[in-house]
Amino acid sequence: MADRSLESLSLPLEVRARLAELELELSEGDITQKGYEKKRSKLIGAYLPQPPAANGAAAVRCRLQHSEGAARRTLRTSNIGVCDIREAAARERTAPHSTAANRPLFYFRFGVDQALPQERRTPVTPSSSSRYHRRRSSGSRDERYRSDVHTEAVQAALAKHKERKMAVPMPSKRRSLVVQTSMDAYTPPDTSSGSEDEGSVQGDSQGTPTSSQGSINMEHWISQAIHGSTTSTTSSSSTQSGGSGAAHRLADVMAQTHIENHSAPPDVTTYTSEHSIQVERPQGSTARVAPKYGNAELMETGDGVPVSSRVSAKIQQLVNTLKRPKRPPLREFFVDDFEELLEVQQPDPNQPKPEGAQMLAMRGEQLGVVTNWPPSLEAALQRWGTISPKAPCLTTMDTNGKPLYILTYGKLWTRSMKVAYNILHKLGTKQEPMVRPGDRVALVFPNNDPAAFMVAFYGCLLAEVVPVPIEVPLTRKGTPPSVWIFIEAKPNESSFLKTFLAKDAGSQQIGFLLGSCGVTVALTSDACHKGLPKSPTGEIPQFKGWPKLLWFVTESKHLSKPPRDWFPHIKDANNDTAYIEYKTCKDGSVLGVTVTRIALLTHCQALTQACGYTEAETIVNVLDFKKDVGLWHGILTSVMNMMHVISIPYSLMKVNPLSWIQKVCQYKAKVACVKSRDMHWALVAHRDQRDINLSSLRMLIVADGANPWSISSCDAFLNVFQSKGLRQEVICPCASSPEALTVAIRRPTDDSNQPPGRGVLSMHGLTYGVIRVDSEEKLSVLTVQDVGLVMPGAIMCAVKPDGVPQLCRTDEVGELCVCAIATGTSYYGLSGMTKNTFEVFPMTSSGAPISEYPFIRTGLLGFIGPGGLVFVVGKMDGLMVVSGRRHNADDIVATALAVEPMKFVYRGRIAVFSVSVLHDERIVIVAEQRPDSTEEDSFQWMSRVLQAIDSIHQVGVYCLALVPANTLPKTPLGGIHLSETKQLFLEGALHPCNVLMCPHTCVTNLPKPRQKQPEIGPASVMVGNLVSGKRIAQASGRDLGQIEDNDQARKFLFLSEVLQWRAQTTPDHVLYTLLNCRGTIANSLTCVQLHKRAEKIAVMLVERGHLQDGDHVALVYPPGIDLIAAFYGCLYAGCVPITVRPPHPQNIATTLPTVKMIVEVSRSACLMTTQLICKLLRSREAAAAVDVRTWPPILDTDDLPKKRPPQIYKPSNPDMLAYLDFSVSTTGMLAGVKMSHAATSAFCRSIKLQCELYPSREVAICLDPYCGLGFVLWCLCRCCEVLLACSTVMSQNATFCDFQTTKESLLGAWSQPVELETTPALWLLAVSQYKVRDTFCSYSVMELCTKGLGSQTESLKARGLDLSRVRTCVVVAEERPRIALTQSFSKLFKDLGLHPRAVSTSFGCRVNLAICLQGTSGPDPTTVYVDMRALRHDRVRLVERGSPHSLPLMESGKILPGVRIIIANPETKGPLGDSHLGEIWVHSAHNASGYFTIYGDESLQSDHFNSRLSFGDTQTIWARTGYLGFLRRTELTDANGERHDALYVVGALDEAMELRGMRYHPIDIETSVIRAHKSITECAVFTWTNLLVVVVELDGSEQEALDLVPLVTNVVLEEHYLIVGVVVVVDVGVIPINSRGEKQRMHLRDGFLADQLDPIYVAYNM
Repeated sequence: MADRSLESLSLPLEVRARLAELELELSEGDITQKGYEKKRSKLIGAYLPQPPAANGAAAVRCRLQHSEGAARRTLRTSNIGVCDIREAAARERTAPHSTAANRPLFYFRFGVDQALPQERRTPVTPSSSSRYHRRRSSGSRDERYRSDVHTEAVQAALAKHKERKMAVPMPSKRRSLVVQTSMDAYTPPDTSSGSEDEGSVQGDSQGTPTSSQGSINMEHWISQAIHGSTTSTTSSSSTQSGGSGAAHRLADVMAQTHIENHSAPPDVTTYTSEHSIQVERPQGSTARVAPKYGNAELMETGDGVPVSSRVSAKIQQLVNTLKRPKRPPLREFFVDDFEELLEVQQPDPNQPKPEGAQMLAMRGEQLGVVTNWPPSLEAALQRWGTISPKAPCLTTMDTNGKPLYILTYGKLWTRSMKVAYNILHKLGTKQEPMVRPGDRVALVFPNNDPAAFMVAFYGCLLAEVVPVPIEVPLTRKGTPPSVWIFIEAKPNESSFLKTFLAKDAGSQQIGFLLGSCGVTVALTSDACHKGLPKSPTGEIPQFKGWPKLLWFVTESKHLSKPPRDWFPHIKDANNDTAYIEYKTCKDGSVLGVTVTRIALLTHCQALTQACGYTEAETIVNVLDFKKDVGLWHGILTSVMNMMHVISIPYSLMKVNPLSWIQKVCQYKAKVACVKSRDMHWALVAHRDQRDINLSSLRMLIVADGANPWSISSCDAFLNVFQSKGLRQEVICPCASSPEALTVAIRRPTDDSNQPPGRGVLSMHGLTYGVIRVDSEEKLSVLTVQDVGLVMPGAIMCAVKPDGVPQLCRTDEVGELCVCAIATGTSYYGLSGMTKNTFEVFPMTSSGAPISEYPFIRTGLLGFIGPGGLVFVVGKMDGLMVVSGRRHNADDIVATALAVEPMKFVYRGRIAVFSVSVLHDERIVIVAEQRPDSTEEDSFQWMSRVLQAIDSIHQVGVYCLALVPANTLPKTPLGGIHLSETKQLFLEGALHPCNVLMCPHTCVTNLPKPRQKQPEIGPASVMVGNLVSGKRIAQASGRDLGQIEDNDQARKFLFLSEVLQWRAQTTPDHVLYTLLNCRGTIANSLTCVQLHKRAEKIAVMLVERGHLQDGDHVALVYPPGIDLIAAFYGCLYAGCVPITVRPPHPQNIATTLPTVKMIVEVSRSACLMTTQLICKLLRSREAAAAVDVRTWPPILDTDDLPKKRPPQIYKPSNPDMLAYLDFSVSTTGMLAGVKMSHAATSAFCRSIKLQCELYPSREVAICLDPYCGLGFVLWCLCRCCEVLLACSTVMSQNATFCDFQTTKESLLGAWSQPVELETTPALWLLAVSQYKVRDTFCSYSVMELCTKGLGSQTESLKARGLDLSRVRTCVVVAEERPRIALTQSFSKLFKDLGLHPRAVSTSFGCRVNLAICLQGTSGPDPTTVYVDMRALRHDRVRLVERGSPHSLPLMESGKILPGVRIIIANPETKGPLGDSHLGEIWVHSAHNASGYFTIYGDESLQSDHFNSRLSFGDTQTIWARTGYLGFLRRTELTDANGERHDALYVVGALDEAMELRGMRYHPIDIETSVIRAHKSITECAVFTWTNLLVVVVELDGSEQEALDLVPLVTNVVLEEHYLIVGVVVVVDVGVIPINSRGEKQRMHLRDGFLADQLDPIYVAYNM
């Protein structure tokens, strides 16, 4: 847009051409405003004359007198204390000057140039307004929120941040989320928060911890981008796509505090070799490269040393940012009760407080009585329709700006009568009419057809029915914001209705309003009716949430002509309801405000008097004519005064924003009704119009004058159009609300020397509700303009917004309340809300009401200033109370829009609202991002917005989200639908493309950790089994010695002897049956077959392997018969077997090093396997992964010798080592434990007794056979069965399913359970087919069946699946029972015969592989509910089910025979009382002997396996499980008739997270997160440098990834009082899970820090 100031300059053509190019670049957002001005000044600098220095205008300030001694006249009428406006103005003129002792509390400035002499006053010319021309040129500025002072304040605030830049890490996105070129995908390192000027070079190399990263030169960075990072791993498919470069060197090594943990097994995962050991999930159906886990090349696990990766560098940035507290720390609470108190924001001692006197109610001018005013609006219509039938009433425009139709008063009168007659007589029958006088009728008319609406509205008034004008949600040919939703009206319409299944913003709420009003008829126009979607039968279906409506077209051609003798009964205005205007509340609900006929008439009279309306005036209306100011002026008051209305539709304004100004010029209109938006659009488009003349305007009504930021639009409009005949006194802002109608309006005057009032207020003071003067030089100011005087016949006051409606002081902001006839009377059908809003009685400080008449709350925040002028500073709906301070949404929007450059987001498409999180309001900003903006630019703009709002408003933004263009829900007139946007945000359906969460700066009311209570120590008094007055928490299972005291048990002490005896006595009995994926028998093994095979393997070990007694042998077999035979072969040869999972053929590069590590750590002298795996170990792929020459001798058991061994080895001592059990703990530690022959024998005997596994039993096992209880059930119990049974020689048939249940373990990404995933019912079908009574499985299997078979129970039942014979279904795990999963499994398969009590859990750990197992006898597992908050403080408090913060805990099975447990304090090692939380210690004959390590380190072994209590029973040797739990004596009795002691496992000490002085268990946080959104399938949490990291698996579109970030942050804050530091969104299946279905969180942490997860999105919360 060419500047008019350049017209007087003689510029060369090339300069003008270049200026035109700059204008175009600015309008399209290709250049910033600052860059534009810089280049423009360079171009025209040589041609511009030097301007003289301008003198500043001295503002004349008028003080509002607060002295009680000042002369004041009050009018007492009906006990109402009021102050007359004219007298207040007179007092202002005669008030004494201010002194220091009598300091004014706030000032107002009337005009900007009043103090200047007339000869020195600078006229507003095109040259002096050139900056407005320039600012209008881009079209990217929104003058509604435009303020030069505020913009300069924001820029000054951001300039301060240059010195202390925030090293905020950018979020990381997967390449598929951000479509960029290959070069754009490499983002240069983050060096600042973006607060420096565009294009500037960062030269400061010190001050922030990230300056060393920022010093990377551009050539080096480009080189990295082209050739790839030398330090990044090749396995991550998109590690360089989202954030800073992967080659960041860590600025400083984070010192990880070492916390002593008594239950940690030795860390053997620090084994290093030539090749790094990494683990990767194998490929399924996905094509992307799977993440690598484990000990990556660039990191060391377990010791807390960070890795040199992009992720760890970003975390370091985040930690450095959080190290600098922005606010002083709050005081801490130390409370003794279990209740955790939230930190209460302490009042600021320096906060401003109101000091003025109590205000008086302000009375408006008396409503004049004019003799020719009609007694009702219908009477006015009748008068003009008969006296002046040809006088124009309404002119409508088409989209080209040409008159479409002229409605005269005669036509309006006759057509309204026609509509009234048809409504009353043509709907229904004569006996049963559908509409009677007083009924409500909906008016559904489009925004481009005011004539039809006007006819229908007055037709309703004449028929004495109540019109309810509403918006048209959408026609079929329309465009967004909305799409219809339908309810199926008839069965045959279903196919049609499926095409209309999208949501209309607010449409359902409108339907609820219609339903509550009892609306059954909807009046509409012919065009609108044709545009409505229809069923195949031609009927309009019922919309979702709407009542059943009869659609009635009001065009004359569709109506019957009324008889000559019919005439509407026109009465004087009374208290009957005239119409209902809908209002959308802050929460999205829609209310109906009823307006009576007397209020309607009085309001028209008041507007006529205030605006000085006269007959035949022309008014241009741009506003919505169905409600608010557009209805009151353009439809109602205009008819009362026989005015001519020129209606400008919204569709025309979008095509030609100048159309309303053109119509003012064309029709010489006296009045125009606009919004600041319309003034802004006119400023954008006015440059080509040279024949504009606005001198005819005497009143320009600004409908949204209540918005304090509308002053900028008014000023800018005046500056530009003053040269076009626009006078300053013409601009008349008004304030209105649906409840109080017009609250105040500035009167048009003929005195051009009477400047408007405005106040420069401190924004900081306003947040406390106090009015304080501030100079425009301050950063935080709000300049407000008056909205005129109180309406004629009304009384106004301001009351405190909260609590009792007490009058405010004169320097206090409150909610404006109005007492008048011309207001709404109620919310239709809502008596309670009506009483709170429409029946308010303001009180003085003494508690006396100021009036006997009720006042009405307007919903506007403001005050009454000097001369009775009304000032509005905000709306109650836009109020956000954060930490006790009030912030207005419009103010936040204005600050965000003042941040330059603005080319990344759309102006006018910003939503600001607050959400309640942790008992306080949190500010959320949502904006639409331009499609051409880059990730880094948008992120830098977001960072600057946060800084600006923090500096200007002293409040933190909780969440700032950018969404794609045109995705926010819109209102029918194109604005952002705020409540719908908020609802989408809370539901996780907003789908943003950028999110920045700042909970660390916003949340300051977190509860403080309590002081630790003294624990029970050696000085406590012990009496018997009581400690501190409570029973010692100890329990034991049945005694093995008394139960099993027979000759058979004493004869055989070793497993090898048992197998030999079984082979002799029951040689042909089948021990094992292996099923394939089809459920048929793949293999079986009898007693004698197993014995002979074991003999041959023993011979091979001695002859080919040359092994001695006690040598270790690694058994690398798939699950099956070979593994069992190899195990017993080792026992026959006297060797120590170690079962190892084989490598995965398709993922050998990452799984084979794990096998190699176990083989070497276990000091295996030999490796036994099958021929197929033997070839795999020697393959070329294996040679690339490990050095095949370092393998121990490999024996192939597919080729066994034929001879028998000369003798079978018999151990000399039962305490000798039987086998090694290697497993990965849930903390990621590889731990091998030693199991002796005595412990193995006791183990089998204990399980047999607990489960009553007699020889006739059939057992189905779906478990991992390589470690723990799964290995014992696979390999051991089957052979020692007869040893532990009675002397009868019978066999037992154990049925197995040949599949795995593991997803992925730390030690390797093994074979996926392909068979079980494709046929989840395989395990259950085997149980049913073989009539199994006892079965064992893992959580993975149970979860797979629950998810995969949820909808197939009927088909399974038809296939004959019967689970009624199942007696025990035990879940084998080393964790807290997953009560939700087990209950879901029980309920799901209840219809298939599964008894609910059959499902139970077991508990074991490394020191004792099975401590608890439910078994068959004894009481059912019990469930208790404990307070989750108490658990964080290591305490147990039982609560009722459904209590807040309640956590269900299920008993972990019954204690096995021969097992004793006690609950001990993990720090003091003292015994604890009943129902006290402590570490579970176990004493049992089948405890493991100790840890086996390659270094022979026995220091941990003595503590874990040989611990003693510090007092009490100090002789017993206990093993420490490392798990927290508690014992509780129940009312149930066990098999011995004694009261049952239930053990409840809470969680592992190693996994527990110490955060803010409290102990959190990951499973609790993960459970909350999974509930947060339907697309979250799995979750895992861990900590890193005191930051809580949450990893969620997304089962849905990648576009939903960013929706999860706020939801995850919210739910963790609400339920656990923790701030999430990092949110990582990954694909399904990325979280590693071991063979027992337990999450490997530490392994996940290592993979995340090594940047190997290939995340969809990573958010770093500030």
